[in-house]
Amino acid sequence: MFEKIKLPNKSMKNGWKSQYFRSNFILILLVVSIPGIVSGIGLYWFGVGQVEEELTESHEKQIKDKAENIDDQLEYLEVSLSYWAFDPRFNYSLVELDFIKEFQETRDISKKLMIIQGSNPLIEKVELYLNTDKPILLNPNYSLIEDQMKQAFYQSILTNNKTVSWNKFTNQGNEDNSEKLALSHNIPGVSRPPFGSIIITIDNTKLIQLMETLIPYNEGATFLLNENEEVLISSTTNKNDAFISQVKEMTINQEEATGSFSFDWEQETYSVSYGTMHRIRDNWTYVSVAPISSITSPIVFISKLILVISFSGLILGFIMSWFASTRIYTPIRKLLHVFVEDEQSLPFQNNKDEFEIIKENWTKVTNESQKLQKQLSAQIPQLKQSFLLQLRKGYLYNYSELELRSRMQSYGWQLNHQQFLLVDVQLTGVFESEKVLKDNDESLVTFTLENILEEYAKDYFEQFTVVNYHDLSVGLLIVTPQESKLKMRLNHFAEGATSIINRILELKVTVTISESIDKVKQIPHLFEKVSYGKRYRTFENKNQIINLTEWNGEDNDHKFFYPFETEKEIIQAIRRGKVLESEQLIRQFINELKETDIHEINIQPGIIQLFSMIQHEIIHSGIHPNELFEGKNMIEELSDIRELEWIVKWMVEKVVTPYVELLEGRMDVEMKRLVEHVVAYIDQHYMLDTSLEECAEMVNTNPYTLSKSFKKVLNINFIDYLTNVRIDKAKELLLNTNMKIADISESVGYRHSYFNRIFKKQVGVPPSQYRKMESSG
Repeated sequence: MFEKIKLPNKSMKNGWKSQYFRSNFILILLVVSIPGIVSGIGLYWFGVGQVEEELTESHEKQIKDKAENIDDQLEYLEVSLSYWAFDPRFNYSLVELDFIKEFQETRDISKKLMIIQGSNPLIEKVELYLNTDKPILLNPNYSLIEDQMKQAFYQSILTNNKTVSWNKFTNQGNEDNSEKLALSHNIPGVSRPPFGSIIITIDNTKLIQLMETLIPYNEGATFLLNENEEVLISSTTNKNDAFISQVKEMTINQEEATGSFSFDWEQETYSVSYGTMHRIRDNWTYVSVAPISSITSPIVFISKLILVISFSGLILGFIMSWFASTRIYTPIRKLLHVFVEDEQSLPFQNNKDEFEIIKENWTKVTNESQKLQKQLSAQIPQLKQSFLLQLRKGYLYNYSELELRSRMQSYGWQLNHQQFLLVDVQLTGVFESEKVLKDNDESLVTFTLENILEEYAKDYFEQFTVVNYHDLSVGLLIVTPQESKLKMRLNHFAEGATSIINRILELKVTVTISESIDKVKQIPHLFEKVSYGKRYRTFENKNQIINLTEWNGEDNDHKFFYPFETEKEIIQAIRRGKVLESEQLIRQFINELKETDIHEINIQPGIIQLFSMIQHEIIHSGIHPNELFEGKNMIEELSDIRELEWIVKWMVEKVVTPYVELLEGRMDVEMKRLVEHVVAYIDQHYMLDTSLEECAEMVNTNPYTLSKSFKKVLNINFIDYLTNVRIDKAKELLLNTNMKIADISESVGYRHSYFNRIFKKQVGVPPSQYRKMESSG
C-alpha cells in the first residue's frame, strides 16, 4: 500500500485554480444560458408585433360581439312590447271599463303590467296610459291624472305620430326628474286611432351596466347616439363631457357606418370602435372608447416577462453551472485527496492532468487489492454457507456422496469418522418487544443472532457452520465425532444460548435439535425434518427446546378443532366493512384454536384456512387477489409468522383493511350506476305501478341497498323521487292540455282520489285550483 500525505483543506477546496474545473464551469454555463437568451430575444423581437395585431383584432371582434348582444336585447324588448300591445286585453273595451266597479278586471290588468315589468331586467317601470274623459294611469296601480303637466307629458307620447317609438325625456312623474330612455307602443296595436299607450321606462343603471360590456377594461367610455346625433345614454370611467364631445364629433365625421379609428387625448392614445344598431324607425350608433395601453397591456407584460425570465435564467444558469461544476469536481477533489502524495503534485500547481495522477495511483491500489483478494479467498465461511444453501435447495442432488465429501473437505471440513446434526434457533416475542425491531428490520436482528451463536458455539463444537435464514431464525450445522456425552452437550448449548439471547436481545427462543446422520446426501432431509419438527412448538411466547431424538409423534393423536361459527362471523364483519369488529373476531378465532391444542402445527393450518376463506370472499366480490396483494405470496408470509398477536395484526393490516377500503371505493361507483339506471327507468315509466322492490329486482340488488343508494347519491328517498316526477308531469298536463283531472291522475300513475290528496300535499293547492291560478296568471 502506498503512503499518502494529508493536505491542507484550503488548497484542496480552491477548485477554481484547476483548469479542469474552469473549463467545465464555462462549458456548462454556455450550455445552460445561451439557448434561453437566444429564445428570449427571438420571442421578444419577432413575437411581440404579431401578438399585438392579434390582440387589436380580438378587441374589435369582442366589441362587435358585445354590441350585437345589446342590439339583440333591445330588439327582443321591442318585439315583446309589440306582442303585449296586441294582447286582446288592451282593446277598445278599456275605454268603457269602469275601473272602480270592475275592480277584478282592474286587478288583472295591474297583474298583467307587473308580469310585463318582471319579464325583462332592463325594464324599470311599465305604465298604461288611457286617454279618456278623465285620463287614467296604471303603473301598475290605478290612478287618475289630475296634474296638467303630467297629463300633457303622457298626451305627447300618444300624439307623436309613431305607433312604436324610443324617446328620451324628463319624466315629470319621477321623483328626481331625471332623464329616462323609454319605449312606448300605442294601443290598440291595430291601425285604428289610439286611445292609450303602453310605456316602458328603461332602467338606466341596468342599461349602463349592459353598455359597460363594450369596455373590456377598467378605463374608457361608451355611449349611444340616435339619428339626431344626440347622446341617448353614456357610460364613462373618469372621462369628462369634453372627452365625450370630441369622440362624438370624430365618430360623426367618419365615412363608414361601422369601423374603428384612434385619436389622442391628454397624452394618451385611444382606440374607438363604432357601429350601427337598427331600431324601429330609427338607427342608433354605438361607440366604445378604450386606451391602447389597456388593449396591449398583456403583450407589454409578456415582453417584460420574457426579458426578466431571460436575465433570471442567465443568473440562475450561472448559479447552477457553479453548483454543477462543483459537484462534478468534488469526487475528483476527493480522489486527489486520497491519491496525491504531496502538495507539490496538485494539478493547479504544476499543470499536471488530474486523471493522470488518479490513473497512476489507481494502478497501485489495484495491485494491493489483488493481494488482499488472495488473502480473502483463504477465508471460506461464506463459501461454506453457499455450499450448504445449494445442498439444502437440492441443486447438488446429482452429485455422489464421494463428490460431496470432496467438496466439503476442500472448504476446510474434516469429515473422517464424523456425524452431522442440525440445531435451529428461532426468535419469538418480537411483536411484543419494545426494544427490538422498532423499524421492522428483521435482517439486522437475525444477523445479531448469527453473531451470538457463532461466538458461543466455539466453546462447544470444533466444526460448525452458521446458516442465516434471514427470517429471525438461524441454523447451526454441526460436524462432530460420535460420543456418548453429545446429547448432554447439545442440551447445555441450547440452554446457554437461550439465556444469552434472552439477555442481549430480550426475545424468547425456540431451539430445535435434530437427529444425527452420517451421510452428506442426507443433510437436505435434515433441514426438512427440523423445519417440520419445530412446528410442534407451542404457540406461546416462552423459551422452548424441541429435541427430535426424543419426539415420538404423540401429538398426532390430538383431535383437531376448527371454529366454523367464528369464521362465519369474521366473513360477515368483513362484508359489512367492520375492521375493528373483524380484528376482535380474528383474535377470538385464534383463542378458540388454542383451547384444544396450542402447538403451531395444529394452529397454523386453521389460520391458513381462515385466510383462504377470506380470500374466497375477496374473489367472490369480483376482486382479483393480485390486485389487492400486489402479487405477494401471502400464504408464505403468513406461514413465517411465529406469534399469534402478530398474525392478528398481519390479517387486519395486510388483508382486511386494504380489501374493505378497495370495496368501499367500488361501492360508491356501483351505487351511482344503480341509481342512474333506476332514475332513467322512472322517467320513462312513472305512469306504471312502480315499487322499490321491483326496481331493486330490475337492477339485481335488494331493496335495502337500492334505498340506501338513493339517499346517498340523490339525497332523497326512492318514493319521494317517484312522487316528485309524477307531480311534475301532472303539472305539465294541467297547464298544457285540456285533459280531465281524472285522466291526468291515471296518466301519472295515481287513482283520482289519492291524486287530489297527494297533489295538494306536494303543491299546496288542489289540481283544479292550480290549473285555474296558472291560467289566470
